[in-house]
Amino acid sequence: MNALLVYPKCPDTFWSFKYALKFIAKRAAYPPLGLLTVASMLPGEWDVRLVDMNVASLRRRDLRWADIVFISAMTVQRKSARAVIERCKQAGARIVVGGPLFTAEPEDYEDVDHLVLDEAESTLPAFLEDLECGCPKKLYRSGDYLPLDNTPRPMWSLLDRKRYASMNLQYSRGCPFDCEFCDISFLYGRKVRTKSAEQVVAELDDLYRWGFRGEVFFVDDNFIGNRKKLREKILPAITEWMNRRGHPFSFITETSIDLANDAGLMRQMVEAGFASVFVGIESPNDESLAECGKRQNRKRDLGESVELIQKTGLQVTAGFIVGFDSDPPNIFEQLSNFIQKTGIITAMVGLLNAPRGTRLYRRLSAEGRLLEPATGDNTDCTTNILPKMGLERLIEGYKDVIKRIYSRRPYYRRVRRFLRSYNPPPGISTPFKPGYIKAFLRSVLRIGIVSRDRWQYWKLLFWTLFRRPKLFPMAVSYSIFGLHFRMVFQRFL
Repeated sequence: MNALLVYPKCPDTFWSFKYALKFIAKRAAYPPLGLLTVASMLPGEWDVRLVDMNVASLRRRDLRWADIVFISAMTVQRKSARAVIERCKQAGARIVVGGPLFTAEPEDYEDVDHLVLDEAESTLPAFLEDLECGCPKKLYRSGDYLPLDNTPRPMWSLLDRKRYASMNLQYSRGCPFDCEFCDISFLYGRKVRTKSAEQVVAELDDLYRWGFRGEVFFVDDNFIGNRKKLREKILPAITEWMNRRGHPFSFITETSIDLANDAGLMRQMVEAGFASVFVGIESPNDESLAECGKRQNRKRDLGESVELIQKTGLQVTAGFIVGFDSDPPNIFEQLSNFIQKTGIITAMVGLLNAPRGTRLYRRLSAEGRLLEPATGDNTDCTTNILPKMGLERLIEGYKDVIKRIYSRRPYYRRVRRFLRSYNPPPGISTPFKPGYIKAFLRSVLRIGIVSRDRWQYWKLLFWTLFRRPKLFPMAVSYSIFGLHFRMVFQRFL
C-alpha cells in the first residue's frame, strides 16, 4: 500500500513567521507533528511519504503514486484542505481525514471516503483493521481520551529538517481549565494525560541522533497541567539529558499564568533549558475574564505575574482577545497600555471567535449571534460572532490596538523596555552560528538599509551594544520579528 500523508498549506498569519523565516532560509516554523506520529502507526510494510505543503508542492505524480491519502489540518487550513480533497478525488485516491479541523466539523466533509476523528490512538487502529479486512467504515469516532503510554514516536525520517526553523514534541494533552472560547477541552479533555520521562527522553534522543540542533517547541495545551509529575520526574530527566548532551536544544512551551505562583517550578524549567513561554492573558479587564471563565487569570496583578516569570529568565509571549460582552468602552486603550507597560514583545491580539464545539459556540448559537464559520485566524480582522459593542466598533478598535503596539516606534520601544529588564539565565547564551551570522547580515540589508524601519533598527542595535551587549542576538531577532508582524498587519498600519 502506498500511503501519502498531506499537510495543507497554512495562510500567512501572525504565527507563520513567513517574513522572518526568509532571514534564516527556512520554509516553515514547525513540521506537522500529528502526521509524523500517525506515520509511525501505519503498517510497517506500507510505503509512506509525506508532503507538507508549507515547504513543498503537492504534485500530480504524488497523487498518482498514492493508493491512500491521509490529510490532517487545523481550522486555519480549511481552504487549502478543501483544495487537497478535490485534487485527491480527481486523482481517484482513497481519502482519509482526521485532526482538529475534521473532528470539529465532520458534517462539512461527507464527500471524503473515511473520517477517522478524535485522537488517532483511539480510532486509527480500528480503521486499519477494517481496511485490512476489506470493510472500512465511513466514520470512526471515540469518546475516549486514552493514556499516552503507547503513543508512538514521530517518524522524523519523512522530513527534510533543513526546511524547518524548529522542531516540536508533545509531552501532555488536555487542560484542567475550561475557558468558554477554547476548544482544547472539547478536543482533548480536561484531564491532563502525560507521557513518561522515558518517552520524553527517547524523543529528545531521536531528534538528537537525527542531527537536529536548535529550538524545540513542547506543543502541550498547558505544560504545567500536572505540576507534581513535571517537578519530580519530567524536568529532572530533561535537565540530566541536556547536561549530558551539551545543551543542544532550547525549549519553548505554553503555560497558564499561574506559573508565576511557583518560583521553584520556573527555576526548574530554566535549568532544563526552557527559554520562553506562551501565556493566554486574554484581557486586562477582570469582568471579561469572569465572562469567559478564565478563572486562573482573575484576582491577580497580571503585569506583576508577567514580571515574575520574566525575572526568572523565561521570556513571555502572550495572547489577548477583544470582543467580550463585558469589555468596557476603553478596552482598546487599556489593552495597548498593558502590552506596552509589561514589555511583552510578541503579543498576539485577536478578535473573539467561537470555534465549533466550544461553550461559547453553543451559547451564541442559542442567542442567534453566530455569523459565518470562523477562519481559525483571529488576527485577520474577521470574527464569526456578533459582538455586543457592534461589529464596526470592534474592528475599528482592534485596528487601533494593532497600530498602537506594532507601529515602528512603539514596537521598538517595547523591545528596549524588555531588554533593559531581562536577565538571561547564567551560562545560557545565543551562539554565533553561521546561520545566525547570515540572518544578521540579511537584516542589515533588508531592515538597516532598505526598510523604513532602518532608523529604529540601528537605534536599537547601538543601544543594545552599549547597554546590553550579551543580548545583541535577541535585539537582531526581535527586529526581524517586528518586520514580520508589520508585514502581516500592513493592511492596518
